[in-house]
Amino acid sequence: MEFLQHSRRRSLVSEIVYVLLNIAFAVAALIAVASTNTLWVGVFIVLLGKWRILAVRPHYWAANVMANMVDIIVSLSFVVLLYVASGMLSVQLVLTALYVAWLLLLKPRSKRKFIGWQALIAVIFGVNALMQISYDWIATAVVLGMWLIGYMTARHVLISYKEPHAAIYSLIWGLVMAELGWIFYHWTFAFDIGIGHLQIAFVTVVAALFSFLAERTYASYHRHHKIVLGDVIVPLLFTLSIIAVGAARGIQLYGSAVGQ
Repeated sequence: MEFLQHSRRRSLVSEIVYVLLNIAFAVAALIAVASTNTLWVGVFIVLLGKWRILAVRPHYWAANVMANMVDIIVSLSFVVLLYVASGMLSVQLVLTALYVAWLLLLKPRSKRKFIGWQALIAVIFGVNALMQISYDWIATAVVLGMWLIGYMTARHVLISYKEPHAAIYSLIWGLVMAELGWIFYHWTFAFDIGIGHLQIAFVTVVAALFSFLAERTYASYHRHHKIVLGDVIVPLLFTLSIIAVGAARGIQLYGSAVGQ
């Protein structure tokens, strides 16, 4: 009995230390970006905080990096958005709170539904962060960034289903995301959300909706060995409706800009 009580105390202490370290990690990134007003110091801190990925023998490094890429995408996106929100401490504090919630509440979960949410969050934050800073990049860099986000998030989900062709399907989805990157590199616009300089790029909405629809379609196929229309009709109609409304708004904005 005494041993069990001691073990529980150690477990509680470990949990508290784990929570405090993750909060300190997020706050350190916030302080680095807010105090220096530069992106790269925050990126360095985030990458340094992932040291456990490489705390194994070198031949496991590639596998560990692949397994943690969704977390890396979210973490780097957090730093980018902090940088975009420079000078707006209240916004940066909200972003930091969201990142802490990611680290403590969503990232450790291993059930399939949570894995799906992890991938979707990575798509939303990753694509939007990429579009926030890539306005003066060459098209190749944007396309490669979109491909990486697509490949890694698809792989993250497919592995949870134990899909034997996960690598091939992930490559295909990476290509879809790369095509979206190419299209929206030449025709991009964003919605102002009323929070400082932060905006939601329309390609973020499109990528998130397509990713959600693809996951629902694959889940239906996995469950029934065929795609059941009843499983995908609502996500499909929702996706098409939102994209149609967004595209109409984009055409309106483009027409207004040309008229000026």
